[in-house]
This record gives sequence, structure tokens and C-alpha cells, in this order.
Amino acid sequence: MEKTWNNKAWFMVLPVLVLVAFSAVIPLMTVVNYSVQDTFGNNEFFWAGTDWFIQVLQSDRFWDALTRNLIFSGIILAIEIPLGILIALNMPKKGLGVPVCLVLMSLPLLIPWNVVGTIWQVFGRVDIGLLGYTLDAIGVPYNYVNNVFDAWVTLIVMDIWHWTSLVVLLCYAGLVSIPDAYYQAAKIDGASRWAVFRYIQLPKMKRVLLIAFLLRFMDSFMIYTEPFVVTGGGPGNATTFLSIDLVKTAIGQFDLGPAAALSLIYFLIILLLSWIFYTVMTNSDAQS
Repeated sequence: MEKTWNNKAWFMVLPVLVLVAFSAVIPLMTVVNYSVQDTFGNNEFFWAGTDWFIQVLQSDRFWDALTRNLIFSGIILAIEIPLGILIALNMPKKGLGVPVCLVLMSLPLLIPWNVVGTIWQVFGRVDIGLLGYTLDAIGVPYNYVNNVFDAWVTLIVMDIWHWTSLVVLLCYAGLVSIPDAYYQAAKIDGASRWAVFRYIQLPKMKRVLLIAFLLRFMDSFMIYTEPFVVTGGGPGNATTFLSIDLVKTAIGQFDLGPAAALSLIYFLIILLLSWIFYTVMTNSDAQS
């Protein structure tokens, strides 16, 4: 029986297409326009070609910020993914503890980014913050405003507190979807807990781990609000990531051409690295 098509259904999608055009496509075209032109105001533009892209790529400021981004994302992924798996493995699968744990895990995700930054900004202050005051009281030197190491530790711990729950929930969803028959067979065969994790749980979690990995990479690589609120990119430029550098260039210095070029390069880097991660992980999954 031949299936009939109703082309009128496309009119139902039209509002979404218009919304996407106004919220994504048109701003993107505006950024592309600014990235290849220069302006001195009064809506007068002059063709610049690839000059802004060359200027950004030859700038030490760009490469320093990119290095900080890569280091920060690498540390975040190296901590949050294993920690999320560990917590998910130890969460209850049945009983009253399940909804309690799920609610507790979801709470950090409900807090807006600027509020998280404000919480940790106050939390780490030596004069009124619980963390800063406690460390100072026991003789541990801590000042995220003046010390580079303390600033990085504060941002890393803050991100772990805020986003590890996402990895936990994704991993937990993968674990509860595993049929009990697998565990019963492993118990009959006398498999150890490590063997159950290695040959049953981990393979079944690969899909959700791929999602968690990509989401956490993109989020950590595009981080802006939390470090801007807590450290403002300091001390010095120690926590000035590409996102903060982009805002400083566009709003602080009002260099729209270099800012537009930097934003496009930033976007392409995220797209390229995400594609590489996705390809490597899916290929390894297919081979196994």
C-alpha cells in the first residue's frame, strides 16, 4: 500500500524554521559579514578579506587562551567522567533511595551559571566565605584572587560540583537499562565485580558515555559565566579562556572585526574537536 504524503504538514514546521533563522542563521551571517570587513562607524564598511583571521591566528593572546581552554577541558573530562561512573555504579537501583538520589543529583543542574559563580565567589572568600575562612583558620594559604593555582583549583572544583551530576544521571540511565539476565548469568559464571563492569556495564554505557563526553567537552570548552563571575579572567590572564577573551575584544575594546573572526575560529575548533571525539569513540565502539 502506497503511503500518502501531506505537504501541508510543512506549514507546522514553518514557525520553528523562522525562529531558527532569526536566532541562529541571521546572527551567524552577521558575524561572517563583520569578520571580512572593517568599519569606522556610520554604517560604513571596508573590505578586509582574511586580515582579521590572520591577525587572530598570529596572536599569542589567542594561543594562550586556547591552551588554557584545552587544559581546563582535559582536566574536567579526566575527573568528571570517571567520578560520574563511580557514583552511578554505587547508586541504588531499587527502593526509596532511588528518587532521593536522583533529586539530589539533579539539584546542582537546576542552579543558573551566574548563581553558581556567585556562590563560589562568596564561598571562597577568606573574610566571609566558609571555604576560604576555614582554610585560613587551619593555616592553609588560599586566595583565588591573587594565586593562580588557587584560582584554577576553585574553577575546577566548582565545575565538578556543578556538572558531575549530569554524567551521573546519564550513566545511571545506561545502567538501569541493562537487563537482569546479564547479571544473573555473570553470577552463575562467578564473575568478579570488575569483570561485570568491564564486560557488561561499560559496553552498555558506551552510548551514554559518548553523549556525556561530548556534552561535557562542549560545555567546559565554552565556559564563560562562572570564571567571569569568580575570577574575571584573573589573576592577570591566568583564567582568561577564549570565551572571556572574545567578550573583552568585542565589548571591552569594540574590535568587531577581530572579535567576529575569533568567534568563527572558536566555533570551528569546537565543531572539529567534537567531530574527532565522536568519530574516534564511535569507531572504537564499532570495532569492539
